[in-house]
Order: sequence, then structure tokens, then C-alpha cells
Amino acid sequence: MSSNTETVGTTTSHQGLWKFILPSLIGVLLFMTPVPWEGAITIPVAVLAKSFKALLGDHAVTVVTTLVALTALLSSLVTLIKPLQQHNLLRTLFATSLPWLAVRVLGGVFAIMTLNKIGPAMIWHANTGGLLLNDLMPVLLSVFIFAGLLLPLLLDFGLLELIGSLMSKIMRPLFNLPGRSAVDCSTSWLGDGTVGVMLTNQQYEQKMYTQREAAVIATTFSAVSISFSLVVIAEVGLEHLFLPFYLAVSLAGFVAALIVPRLPPLSRKSTDYIDGTTPPAQPHKQPSLCQLFHSGLDQAISRAHQSAGFAAMARSGLKNAAEMVFGVLPVVMAIGTLALVIAENTSIFSLLGTPFVPLLELLAIPDAVKASETIVVGFADMFIPSIMAASIESEMTRFVVAALSITQLIYMSEVGALILGSKIPVNLFELFIIFILRTLITLPIIAGVAHLVF
Repeated sequence: MSSNTETVGTTTSHQGLWKFILPSLIGVLLFMTPVPWEGAITIPVAVLAKSFKALLGDHAVTVVTTLVALTALLSSLVTLIKPLQQHNLLRTLFATSLPWLAVRVLGGVFAIMTLNKIGPAMIWHANTGGLLLNDLMPVLLSVFIFAGLLLPLLLDFGLLELIGSLMSKIMRPLFNLPGRSAVDCSTSWLGDGTVGVMLTNQQYEQKMYTQREAAVIATTFSAVSISFSLVVIAEVGLEHLFLPFYLAVSLAGFVAALIVPRLPPLSRKSTDYIDGTTPPAQPHKQPSLCQLFHSGLDQAISRAHQSAGFAAMARSGLKNAAEMVFGVLPVVMAIGTLALVIAENTSIFSLLGTPFVPLLELLAIPDAVKASETIVVGFADMFIPSIMAASIESEMTRFVVAALSITQLIYMSEVGALILGSKIPVNLFELFIIFILRTLITLPIIAGVAHLVF
């Protein structure tokens, strides 16, 4: 009897181990394995997304506009007509607060105006709504579909439990974050910041992160991908300096990750979970690496056992993808368009950049006035500073502007709007404060590297 019990237990353990290993390995290959693609380094999920976008071709913009307009219509009906909220799926996807309903409707209106080029030109111009609808939104749609469908491979089969246990030795002392947050950072770094935000939001909703942890990870570790960094440095004509450029970005980003979460508003975020419950206390005595591995593996196998399999994963993935498509695309279209309209048609960002002129002069950056005009505009869109800096004569200044635009991290045409559209507890004003803090912290570091290079 004892022998049979031991055999059954061993078989169950082996089944759990393989149930953990196979889906997790596929998840790592899809989300965290760098692959060459069209002259750049990216991840397979991004390749799938780009291939899907290419498949849509000229129809991509029409598809996106239809989805955003449909979201605005259904959100209005479900939010305002209470009986419709009795349907779980409709309530989950389309019921929202009145302020967010207004944002979704505005996103739908902007999309229709831009597609048909009707109304004020400042809305649908190629540098405002046109930039978002034609260039960014089809990319986001493709990323959301594949990342949403496949994220359960990382979330539901134990990988984060194992990595989280191992990385707690590093992430907890340095950043006061769970070890699993290292996965979010790696996914953003190798693939796309939007995927990192999606991953963070999903774990926050599953009570894997506290409110503070989710806010810190989304605003600090949703790093820009290596491939996008290559695009930025190419825009300012300094491709030959990519290695020192990315060294400056990495060093400045690391320092900002140490400092910004320890300052308001992030330091004041609640340490409770999304539902207000308190997480268990952390042990005072830190276990050894071997103990962490065994503990993490046990947790991973247990998590894999709890998973209902690939059918449940598919349902969860479809729900993830639908929530991102219907919940985030209208927000990106609305807030991103407004931010770009302000950047293109007013001098607000130039005026906001004026206080940075003395700092740039103190750091001995040439063309300080022109450089200052690019600093705050990065809050609207990460790529605009590099476009503006391309005409600056000084290579050092172009180097600084390009690197700074990446380390600022928060920009409303994509990551910022994505965070606002998620459940992560950060508002627009807090995002701007974090953006300014990151600017003040990373600018001197980048300037220091620039002086060593030039």
C-alpha cells in the first residue's frame, strides 16, 4: 500500500513538473527570447504582432476605427442602461465610470474624424490623430491580441513563482519589489513596454502585487525595447554610438529605479492589494539561494497543478485580449490625440521646458534652449523629442535628447495612456510628476556619459 502511494505521489509530482516546464518554456520562448527580425532584435510575440499587422495591411486603420467606435457605443449603452450589466461579459468589458466613458467616447469620435479627415484639421493631422491612428493603433491592436492570448503561459503555470523566489534576493533589497517583477522588466526590455504594463496589470488584478508595487513596476520597469532604442538613435543620426547611448540609458534608468519609488507620489501608495486586503508579512531571515530555488519550484508546481489547462488558458487569454482592446485603445486615441494637439499647436511644452535651460547650461549641453524645448514634449510622445532634435547641430545635444526621451519612460501616446486605462492606481497628475522626477534624475547622468563620449 505504501509503495503504491509513493508511486502515485511521484507520478503526480512528475506530471506537475512537466505541466510547469512545458507551458513556461513556451512562454519564455515567446516573451523573453531575443530574435533577429528585419534588422532589429525583438521577441517572437512582437514578430507575431507585426506579421498580423502586415496581414491586415491597408484595412488595419479601418479595423481599429471600427473597434474604437464600437467600444464607445457599447460602453455608452452598458454604462447608462443598468439591466445590460447583468451580463457578465458586457459588464466586464464595457461598464465604466462616467469620466472614463467620456474618454472612450472621445476616442471613438477622434478615430472617426481622423479616418474620414473631417472636422478641425488639428485633430486628424498627420502629426496628431493621424500619427496615432495610422502608425501606433494598428501596432497596439496586434500586440494586445497576441500578448493577451499568450500571457497566461507566463502567468498561470508557475514561471513567475520560481523566478519571483529566486530574484527576491535582488529585487527586494534594491527596489523593495517582489522578485517576479524582474519578468515584467525583461519582457519590456526585450519586447515592448506595453506588454510589460499588461503583464503588471494582470498580476495586480490577481493580487500578486500591492497597489504600490504595481504602480512602481508600471512607471519604472516598463522599459523601452532595444529595437525602439535603435529607432530613436537612428532618428538623430548617431547609430554608430549605440553602445555608449544604451549604456547611458541603462545606467540612468537603474539610478531612477532606485530613487523615484522612494519619493512621492509612489512612496505614498497603499501597500494593500487591489481589494484592500493586506499582504502577508515578509520573513526577517532571508533563506539561501538553494532554499529559494526549492521553495520557488514547489510553488511553481503547485501553481501549475491549480491551472485548469490549455482550454482555460485560451479563455483567460481571450478575456485579457478583449479587455486590452476595448479598454485601452479608445483611451490611447483620446488622450494621445489631445496631448499631440497641444504639442503641435501651442507653445505650452516650450514654456514648460524653459526652467530646464539653466540646468542644461550648468551641465554644459550645447544649444540649451533648443534642447529644453524637447524635454517636456516627451510626455506627449516619446518619439517627438528625437524628431525635434534631428535638426540640432550639436551631436552631444542630440545624444542627450535621444537618451533622455527613453529614460523619461512615461509618454501619453502609449505607455501613459495604457497605464491610465488599466487598473493600476496612478492618475494623470501623478504620471506627470513621475515624468518630471525621472527627467531631473536621469538628465545629469546622461550628460555625464555624453561628456565622456564627446
